[in-house]
Amino acid sequence: MILRPLVSSLVLALALAGCASTPPAPGIEINLVALNDFHGNLEPSKFTFTPPGAAAPVTLQAGGAAAMSGALAAWRREDPNLVFVAAGDLIGASPALSSMWADEPAIEAMNMLGLHASSLGNHEFDPGTVELLRQQNGGCVSPRPDKACQLAPSFGGAKFQYLGANVLVTQTGKTLMPATSIVDVKGVKVGLIGAVLKDTASVTTAAAIAGLTFQDEAAAINRTIPGLRAAGATVFVVLIHEGGHTKEAFHQIDCSELKGPIVGIVGKLDPAIRIVVSGHSHTGYQCKVDGRLVTQADMGGRLLTRIKMTVNPVSKVLSDVTVKNEVINPDAYPAEPKMTAFLANVRARSTAVLGKPVATLGVPLVARKGSSAGESPLGDLITDAIVAATKAQGVQIGFMNNGGIRKDLESGPGNVATFGNVQAVLPFGNTLVAMDLTGAQLKALLEQQWSKSDGDGGSVLQVSSGLSYRWDSTLPVGARVVPGSVKVNGVAVEDGKTYRVVANNFLAEGGDTFTIFGKGTRRVDTGIRDLDAMLKYLAQHDKAGTPSAARIERVR
Repeated sequence: MILRPLVSSLVLALALAGCASTPPAPGIEINLVALNDFHGNLEPSKFTFTPPGAAAPVTLQAGGAAAMSGALAAWRREDPNLVFVAAGDLIGASPALSSMWADEPAIEAMNMLGLHASSLGNHEFDPGTVELLRQQNGGCVSPRPDKACQLAPSFGGAKFQYLGANVLVTQTGKTLMPATSIVDVKGVKVGLIGAVLKDTASVTTAAAIAGLTFQDEAAAINRTIPGLRAAGATVFVVLIHEGGHTKEAFHQIDCSELKGPIVGIVGKLDPAIRIVVSGHSHTGYQCKVDGRLVTQADMGGRLLTRIKMTVNPVSKVLSDVTVKNEVINPDAYPAEPKMTAFLANVRARSTAVLGKPVATLGVPLVARKGSSAGESPLGDLITDAIVAATKAQGVQIGFMNNGGIRKDLESGPGNVATFGNVQAVLPFGNTLVAMDLTGAQLKALLEQQWSKSDGDGGSVLQVSSGLSYRWDSTLPVGARVVPGSVKVNGVAVEDGKTYRVVANNFLAEGGDTFTIFGKGTRRVDTGIRDLDAMLKYLAQHDKAGTPSAARIERVR
């Protein structure tokens, strides 16, 4: 009678012992690498940062397609199933090496790097929807026939998929691009969801996004979760072209001081979403917001974000995630041979283009050195050109920062300037942003020219021919503009009146301490590059027989 429970207990004990000796199944490791805001930067660019544990910052040339190819190849040797993703602005506002070929080299580089998917960015819309669809699907029918299919006789388009859950074709109510993409990694279905900032209309010309509606980011993202689940996805990653800023270092683990639009968006996301790859703000961070991982990798490929996910092998649900922003140093990541050959061809073809004549200047050289008042002949030329390029926006006044003018505008035999001559003056590929300022703001902006200067004119903005004023270095900072001297087209500025101005995107964001630009209203990032505006202006005046540089007004 008493043997039965004893045997039962013994069997139970043995069974439990057997369970205890069986190790749990290991988690499934899935590796993502994320990029944002590449902007066609095929070549490395200057990056200044303070390495972990270092006392002083270092500066190096980082990023670019060659070094990225080396980094990704090395990491794929560690995990052949690595998934490469991006958060928009892969193209647009690009250096000449990519932009002169309608950004086809940047798309081809992403193809070679094995990019799987990217969210749309606002700059993907710069040349309009027709061109965006061509970049995705390929072909040579383009609103930019002078650039499209000029590097090669055909263009196959992106092998990766652009995603945009919140970008709808207004007439049909359907998304312009797919909202999601599912990638199967080691038996786990990972749902990628793409979105772009809902305020894309405020930073893009109306013509470029005509017929499109941009919805609330979080609402559009959350709508995709049921469909992804129905398709078997158990892990969800958001790729979104919207971001924020933090004073914390790009390598700070679980940074906590992130501020900006992305914070509010993340707070409204479905709880199943635990990883958000962001962009747009050109900042490096790896933060925690409401318990979720939120990352960004600066811009231009200078950083890449490595995300390691651990997934429960039974439930296939994410159990852990770690992240590291890696500096892409070309010395540490030798390029893959195919990428080296590709870039060599692009450079060779571009060199030929850079040598093409643009226009007769009328003078051997247009100098960037300013007068005692701070005005330079080259500054006059550039600001007149950017006003001419944005007349359709109603622009009256143009501004240019001295730091953005990198060289004198030189010419060769017959005073003819080449594309390379002009590109060397404006190498950054900045886009032109139009905005409204009141007369009072315009005066305050001019006063900011001496906020960090001793009055030598070093911070004086270059201005177009429509604006004139006088300033006195003997007056105190904040009151150096002579009262009543500020005029637009010869008419005294009124404090309460609105004036339409244009500046490059660096100034428009308050760069060089010109914070008044940041207060401008009715802002439109036209997508027009300052370089393109300059090239067109020079060519038009040359064709009309009035070389631009020979007719500059010296006193403004």
